Parts: sequence; structure tokens; C-alpha cells
Amino acid sequence: MASEQQLDAIKGAKVLMVGAGGIGCELLKTLALSGFQDIHIIDMDTIEVSNLNRQFLFRQSHVGQSKAKVARDAVLKFRPHISITAHHANIKSSEFNVDFFKQFDVILNGLDNLGARRHVNRIRLAAGVPLVESGTTGFLGQVAVHVKDITECYECYPKPAPKSYPVCTITNTPSKFVHCIVWAKDLLFAKLFGDKNQDNDLNVRSSDGASSSEHVDDIFERKNDEDTDCYGRRIYDHVFGYNIELALSNDETWKNRTRPKPIYSRDVLSDNQQNGNLDQSCSSGDLASVSAMATLGLKNPQDVWNLAENSNVFLEALKLFFSKREKEIGSLAFDKDDQLAVEFVTAAANIRAASFGIPMHSLFEAKGIAGNIVHAVATTNAVVAGLIVIEAIKLLNKDLENVRMTFCNEHPKRKMLLMPVEPFEPNKSCFVCSTTPLTLEVNASRTKFRDFIEKIVRAKLGMNLPIVMQGTSLLYEVGDDLDEDEIRNYEANLEKVLCKLPSPVIGGTLVTVEDFHQQLSCEINIKQREDFDEEKEPDGMVLIGWLQVPTDTENKTSAQNGESTSGTGTDQAAPLEIAEIGETEVNAVSKKRNFSELSNSSVSHPSCGNDTKCKNKEIAFCTLLLRMAYEMAFFAFLLELRRRAFVGVQLPVAASISSARNQISSLPRSDLSMESG
Repeated sequence: MASEQQLDAIKGAKVLMVGAGGIGCELLKTLALSGFQDIHIIDMDTIEVSNLNRQFLFRQSHVGQSKAKVARDAVLKFRPHISITAHHANIKSSEFNVDFFKQFDVILNGLDNLGARRHVNRIRLAAGVPLVESGTTGFLGQVAVHVKDITECYECYPKPAPKSYPVCTITNTPSKFVHCIVWAKDLLFAKLFGDKNQDNDLNVRSSDGASSSEHVDDIFERKNDEDTDCYGRRIYDHVFGYNIELALSNDETWKNRTRPKPIYSRDVLSDNQQNGNLDQSCSSGDLASVSAMATLGLKNPQDVWNLAENSNVFLEALKLFFSKREKEIGSLAFDKDDQLAVEFVTAAANIRAASFGIPMHSLFEAKGIAGNIVHAVATTNAVVAGLIVIEAIKLLNKDLENVRMTFCNEHPKRKMLLMPVEPFEPNKSCFVCSTTPLTLEVNASRTKFRDFIEKIVRAKLGMNLPIVMQGTSLLYEVGDDLDEDEIRNYEANLEKVLCKLPSPVIGGTLVTVEDFHQQLSCEINIKQREDFDEEKEPDGMVLIGWLQVPTDTENKTSAQNGESTSGTGTDQAAPLEIAEIGETEVNAVSKKRNFSELSNSSVSHPSCGNDTKCKNKEIAFCTLLLRMAYEMAFFAFLLELRRRAFVGVQLPVAASISSARNQISSLPRSDLSMESG
């Protein structure tokens, strides 16, 4: 039973919720039922059909409407006396500045992307407001508390970043199915159906340096009098046949690799199919239902098609794009909800995989990889929402000594499904909440200023409205108040190499980067470096002192975190790039935060002074906290059963609390894919 002081703190609190998706729906319901009176919600997303199986505040009639506004209206129906303000907007919008954040007592996150979470972390640090982070991926989940100067901030330690692959691997030497998916989605699909002005390099170079594009003029352009069948076979033979033969001419490349096999349409298709006579069962209907699978009579998306079936799907999908969706060609971008696009990418990836001796995948599996799909579990969201509210109440009551970071496990560890640990102290090397300088190794005579802005300032440092200065010289700025001459000058700077800027950025210089909206500033020491490993350092730059993901080896020692989750695709344990902060430091950070170690040894508490077991008092508190968490989780589980019965949603539910427990695996300290969509 809550005390009067706790009830007063809850009733008087002003709470900001960011995200109204999977976790957000559960969280808003739990806040309302727990007595919170003043809640603000921010979410820029609209409701999709795929949300309805777990985001219980939404119905079929709400599809296309604002998540934040519909969630507010749904909760006000059973808690009409409370105040809920919904903002259908981007959290990065300038209206949600530091002054806006200062009005709240606590911020509760349920986001689904790294950029937004970074942004919220920086704004709330400037505003001095505590943050409760959360995330779920399947049956796994975690909740973490961030308090300025007391606990780590969200960016103090490594976070998984979206996986990228060197272009040379994608175009010349794929070894995994994900490489084939990236090639089919980002290169081939974009080349055929996307913006023609974008650089989608599908060319393969022979041993004498000749490019595949030099042998055939405008191979990807469809001639005026060319029918779609001939065009499709020409594209097929070029990318799966001729390009592979050209790649094979580089003998040095294949000394220690399995040589790929060129595939031509004449070797796969029957005479009738080569003449354009594909069996067609249905090709009518609205554009949204256009499907090569349906046309060819392929019904089960979990079947793995053979080479002939993939070839037929490839050619039929291309034909349907030109016959049914010709107006869209030139502006299309891959969308996991576009059935025809998924079919084309799956077929193209499978044909390429067959050429390189890589196992083919079903459309269902390929869609998960291409769309970075997380298979969400409603019960996990409900449990995590309950844990968020527990930590929020502690923060409101200034009970900072007892806040915990809690992991939800799929299987019990030390007989516990919910594993609470003390939050970590701020990292003195964090460039966000400390003043640690960064060092950039770069070849200033070859690297363009645009690459520095896009790959370092925006991608790695996460700045949205950056200002870049070298000494007293302003090199780059964005904003609505710039005049045309300023914009023209800054745009011109982007195309210059670093050493040719008005104030040259060369080895030994100091560059200042700021984002006034985030109230964040950092300094970067420039260090000249001549050469970079294209495989390990594809950006041609290395940022030292900036923490990203642990090494592949370290990830493998941690508990599994799933391989087809949002933002990382498959093989997510492998890092994109590792900031070279020193092997000893990386290992120390990884070992300190390895959840498997936490679950098999006593936890070190800062107050103990050394690595000793918890005192009896601390053990008693941990036991009490765990019991509270179990009760809250069980309460959320019962609420879910009641809710499903109330709304008539037919979903499988656990037969007992014991079987439910078996649904909620240990995981490393990492940034989970935030479930909101």
C-alpha cells in the first residue's frame, strides 16, 4: 500500500511520455490506473494494421490516425478526470526544447530508434530532468534509470548501431545472405525503381579495371520499343550472368574464396518462359494487392523457392512494376509493407545467393531481414511498463538510492525472471555528460567536409542542427534564419576536402561542434592519417573516444539478443565499426557490464568500497524490490487477460503464471530495440 507521501507525489507529478506504441499503450494505461493526473504524450507515428495485435488501445477504425491522440482518447474513456495532452509531432521538433522539458518531473521513454533516444537524453540532461529508459525485443526487456550526475546517462556506454557493410563486399564478395539482401534492396531495387540521380554502384570491375557499365550503354534503361519480358531477361542476364563472369576475371580475388557461378535466364527458364509465356493465375485488382506470388500460384511465404521459382518471381515482379505501377518508377523506395517490393528483393537476393553458394531463404525470413522486423510480445511490453512506473515512483519520492536497472529474462537466472541491478555511475569518458575531448583520425587531403558532417557529426555524434567551427571561423551551420549567401557558402564548403576549407582542418587543429537545440558542445582533435582499411574502416575516418558497440568476440560472450531485431538486421552481434579507445578500456567496459557475469556472481556496490557481497539490509531490500516487481508483472498479466476478454481480441495466452514466466533469457547490458511500432 502506498503511503500518503507517495500518493501525493503521484497525483502532483507532471509526466512526459515519449512514444505511444507497444510499450507506450501499456505505460499510459498503467500510469492512469496508478493515479497519475497530468500526462503528456509525444509520438509522430500513425496507427498501422500491424499494430493492432498488441497495441490494445487501437482499433481497426483508427488505422491512419495519430497514435498519441487515439491513445489519449481511449484512456480518457475509463479515466475521464485526469489530464492527458497528446502531441502528434516529432520529438526532435524545436518546440520540444529545454524549457519544454523543464516543466516535467520525470520523462518516460518508449522509443524505437537510436537517434530519438539520444536526442531525448541530451535535452533532458540540459533540463536536469530524470529519465526512465525502456526497451523490449521478443521475450526480453529492460528498464534503466538515468539521473544527471548520479547515474550514467543514456550515452555513457556502448549502444548497438545499425549494421552497415563495405560496398566492395556487397558488390563483389558476399558471404552471408544479409549481404545479398542489402545488394538487392539498396542497390538493385534502388537502381531499377528509385531515384535515377542517386549513386547506386552495381558495376563490377575486371582485372584490367574495366567496369561492367562500360560494356553495355545504359543497361538499366528500358528502351522505348522494348517489352517488359525482354527487358527483364536482359537485366537478369546482366546482373546474375555477365557481372559474375566479369568478377571471375579477377583471379586474385578468388584465391581463397569459393568462385561464384554465373546464372543466365536461358539456363533456368523453360522455352515458354523465355518467350514471355509465364503461367498467370491472377494479375488484376488494386495496386496494393499486386503480387508476383499470386500471379505464379505461390501461396506459402514460408516456403523456400527453388532457383526457377525465384527467377520467375524476379521477372514477374519486374513486369508488374512496369505494367501496374509505372507512374511510381523513379521515386520508389523499399518498404517492408510493399508486397511486390518484398517479393522482388527476396527473389533477387536468393538468385544472387545461389550464385555465390549461400543458402536461400523464404520470403518470410527475407522480409524480416530486409525490414529489420522485431516480433513483439504484448506481455513483455506490459511487464516492462509496470517496471517503468515502479522506477518513476521512486524518482518522484526522491528515493534515488533504491532505483534499479531491471532486466526481463526469458528463462530464470538464479531463480529470477526479473534481474534488478544498481545503476552505474556516470562514465568520465562520455562526451555527452562530461567534457572529454574526441580525436578524429582522418586523411585531410582526401576526405570531403560533407563526409565529416554526415558520417561523424550527424551519424556518430547524433547532432541534428550542427554548427562547426575551426578557431573563430564558422565552417558550417543550419537553420531557418540563414540568408541565401550563407547557405551558398556552407553548401560550397561541403564539397571541399578538409585541408581546402577557408580555415583548413588538418592534423593538429581543433574543431568545435555544437548543437544549440540539444545544448551540446564537444571538441574534436584532428589527427592526420594517410591510409585506412576499407573492410574494417569503410568511412575512411576513425573517431577515438566515442563509444559504440563491443567487439564481435565480446558480444558472443554475452547472452544472445536475437539476430533479426530492429535497427541491426541479422548478425547484429558483429559491430559496424569499433572506436579505437584501447583494447584494455573496451574489455574493462564490456566485462563490467556483462550481464552473464552479473547473474553468476555477487554484485559490487559502490557503497561497499570493494567487491563484497551485499549486506543483509541490502539483500532484504533487493528481495522486497523483486517481490514488488513480480507482483506488478503478475498484475499486468492479469490485466492483459481481462483486457483481451473485454476487447474480444483472439490471441494465444499463457495457461498459467508458470508458463507465462517461461515466456519472459538473460541479455547483456545493451540498447534493446525500443518497441513502439
